Amino acid sequence: MKFIHTSDWHIGRQLHNQSLLDDQCFVLNQIIELATEHNVDAVVVAGDIYDRSVPPANAVALLDDVVNRLVNELKIPLIMIAGNHDGHERLGFASRQMNDSGLHIVGPLTQEVRAIELKGKQGSAMFYGLPYADPATVRQVFDCEASTHEEAMAKLLEQVELHDSKGLPKVVVSHCFLDGGSESESERPLSIGGADKISPKLFTPFNYTALGHLHGPQYKGAEHVRYSGSLLKYSFSEQHQNKSVTLVELDCDGKATFELLPLKAVRDVRIIEGELAQLLEQGKTDLNREDYLMVRLSDKTAILDAMGKLRSVYPNVLHLERTGLMSDKSKVELSRDHIKKGELDMFTDFFAQVSGEPMTEAQQQAMITAIDELHKAERTS
Repeated sequence: MKFIHTSDWHIGRQLHNQSLLDDQCFVLNQIIELATEHNVDAVVVAGDIYDRSVPPANAVALLDDVVNRLVNELKIPLIMIAGNHDGHERLGFASRQMNDSGLHIVGPLTQEVRAIELKGKQGSAMFYGLPYADPATVRQVFDCEASTHEEAMAKLLEQVELHDSKGLPKVVVSHCFLDGGSESESERPLSIGGADKISPKLFTPFNYTALGHLHGPQYKGAEHVRYSGSLLKYSFSEQHQNKSVTLVELDCDGKATFELLPLKAVRDVRIIEGELAQLLEQGKTDLNREDYLMVRLSDKTAILDAMGKLRSVYPNVLHLERTGLMSDKSKVELSRDHIKKGELDMFTDFFAQVSGEPMTEAQQQAMITAIDELHKAERTS
């Protein structure tokens, strides 16, 4: 049995108000190509299919196209579970009617954990979809005591352990936060105060656990308890992550082996730093100038329309930080001469940017006189 484990598609996501739908379409096409190239028996998506519980129409249309190509055209079964970003009921609409087509969607949590038997070309496996469920939901559905996410997950996994898989390997698909997992800024916290953390040991008895929620590829507790990571870099804190999907193969004994299949984005998400003049010059030869960028300017003087200047070279600058000015503030000596010098420097820069030429000595002296007169007026008022 061979399948692709992926998660956290977040279709419809924006990065600093920039739509990522085209970028997502590009990477989803790669997943379809990888599924074909590796002749997989299934594709598993471990939650956060959409970025919002009520997704925009163009996000729904993109998912519909992906599902059609995988399930109808390529005849590859697809398993999807709801994550904390998804609207469980909306995602799970008509899921019972779709089972026979090869599309298996696990939306709202039900009293009976759903077992999905998939037959592969060289073996079969039993998949158990556990949608994201907080302790309150588990208490309501199962009429039990569960005050933490770990207690809630333990209750769900009891059914998986007790279920007769007919000797087939057991694959758990879940969306949760394992204790010790590496987070990034783009993940929505599941709770406050650490109550969302779950011990990886709960999942080690199974042949493979396909996890979603954390955006960096990683494993916890054991190598077969894995996060595939997100499709794309959804925050600048993820700039050093290498995005991929996980190719999983279960042998005749149910032992899992894995391979990370890299994903290539249309545009990278990265941070660049330096002075404005330096960045504008290097941008002329930067082959990746179309990337989504956060820029940290180290200039310590005022700059007129810094964002406009940057976007003339780097069209997809999404965020600008003036680190030079911020660091300078902590070092300013509040002497009158220093304040005067700072005001003069700022006006000199402003004058040069507006007029296109530097101030003459006479103009600088006139400005110094004006600043002195302003300070005298302040002292006497």
